[in-house]
Amino acid sequence: MNSASSLSVPHVAIIDDDMSVRSSTGMLLETRTWCFTEFERASDFLEHACPAKFNCLLVDIRIPGMSGLELFEELNRRARNRAEYLPPVLFLSGHGDIPLVVRALKQGAADFLEKPVDHRTLLDAIAKAIATDQLARANYQAQAGLTTQIAELTVREREVLSEIVQGYLSKQIAAHLTISTKTVETHRLHICQKFKVHTSMELVAKLRDVPPSLWQ
Repeated sequence: MNSASSLSVPHVAIIDDDMSVRSSTGMLLETRTWCFTEFERASDFLEHACPAKFNCLLVDIRIPGMSGLELFEELNRRARNRAEYLPPVLFLSGHGDIPLVVRALKQGAADFLEKPVDHRTLLDAIAKAIATDQLARANYQAQAGLTTQIAELTVREREVLSEIVQGYLSKQIAAHLTISTKTVETHRLHICQKFKVHTSMELVAKLRDVPPSLWQ
């Protein structure tokens, strides 16, 4: 195991029961100065690792015990239930695993590589996954920040926010909520302050990709 673990240096989890595969893959990653951590079993990864600490998970689809696909399904379930970040998952598969691969891709796997895979193809695939991780992680962190800001809203501010996002003016919002226009403007100001924006247009743009169910 390479001991460095900072995400400033790409960190890859290698989950494969074949020690020779883990060893050779690790040495290959070191040629790019990427960090790596080895896991022999899927259960080892679930018990001892935090997926978000890695930029990419390289998983053998057929691990004894809990398979790589079952591991992926469990990681997806945990990510959904706990609202946690899951980095890109690359599968290594043998001949005849196509049905499993198709199932994994439908569930969001980044890619799959058929064994034996040449070094250039493997490094290119991992590099692509790391690049994907950088963007996906940034988007996740931005969404998590918005979720925190939404949680700080009062019930009335949520109602006003819902009206703002729908494009209603302060007078219209006041009529809909049976409150004064001045009160609407006060709520609008507080909402913008909580979201660290200056105008309603900035607010709407910031919430463009956030499901309305989060504030309604």
